[in-house]
Amino acid sequence: MSEQILKLGIPKGSLQKATIELFARAGFDIADSERSYLPQIDDEQIRLVLLRAQEMSRYVADGVLDAGITGYDWIMENGSDVVEVAELAYSKATTRPARWVLAVPNESAVKEPKDLAGGIVATELIEVTKKYFKKKGIDAKVEFSWGATEVKARLVDAIVELTETGSTLRANNLREIDTVVASTTRFIANKKAWAEQFKRQKIENIVILLNAAINARSKVGLKMNVNKSDLESILKILPAEKSPTVSSLADSDYAAIEVIVDEKTERRLVPQLKRAGASGIITYPLNKVIP
Repeated sequence: MSEQILKLGIPKGSLQKATIELFARAGFDIADSERSYLPQIDDEQIRLVLLRAQEMSRYVADGVLDAGITGYDWIMENGSDVVEVAELAYSKATTRPARWVLAVPNESAVKEPKDLAGGIVATELIEVTKKYFKKKGIDAKVEFSWGATEVKARLVDAIVELTETGSTLRANNLREIDTVVASTTRFIANKKAWAEQFKRQKIENIVILLNAAINARSKVGLKMNVNKSDLESILKILPAEKSPTVSSLADSDYAAIEVIVDEKTERRLVPQLKRAGASGIITYPLNKVIP
């Protein structure tokens, strides 16, 4: 029998804070994440390890870890043979995929990738970038960059750098000329661990809770009391794709309505509902939404 422990890697660095916060919303308390590479979690069946996202998939593929959270970009870069259990729609700044972009200084004469033939490109994402140029039939030299890649854009011909919003590139007077690869966060598992009943179920349980926390981020619960004479008009105001819960109250003339809506939609709905006769309107944040 395998040990009833799941060895789980969570990313250290830019994704660390967002990951700890996501686990908290999913119901897991992680302590000592700032001081230790072996933080504690309030689940006796999980043993956590903090590792950089760049190396996570290698340790999962080798069986050092049973599972881990990393980016699609690093799975591709390492060529790791792992099970991609789920895509987790979160990142350090936005919910949009991060992109590795080919960028040059604003003053550069380079307008498109083919202009870099015979040139030098600096990046941390070596293998993926080499494959990108090979696929395009462009003979460019790809060199590894030990960080601060934006600075090197004026020392070499171009860089391939990770961006979510593009603000760092703009701040360094750089412009994008192409996207090399888009990347989202993935929950991955070792193939042997995935084949074990306990570990697979544990992984699936964690993923359900993490995705439920992600789904809840942009939604709110909405409750109100409605005179039954206004019920039909109130239901027409609520989003058609939602199925609200309607309950009878002690006062037989009134009903209670409860529904989950997008946070941005709620700002528009509440005034409309109030004018349509709803009363006792309450909105509340959600920790988890499980479809």
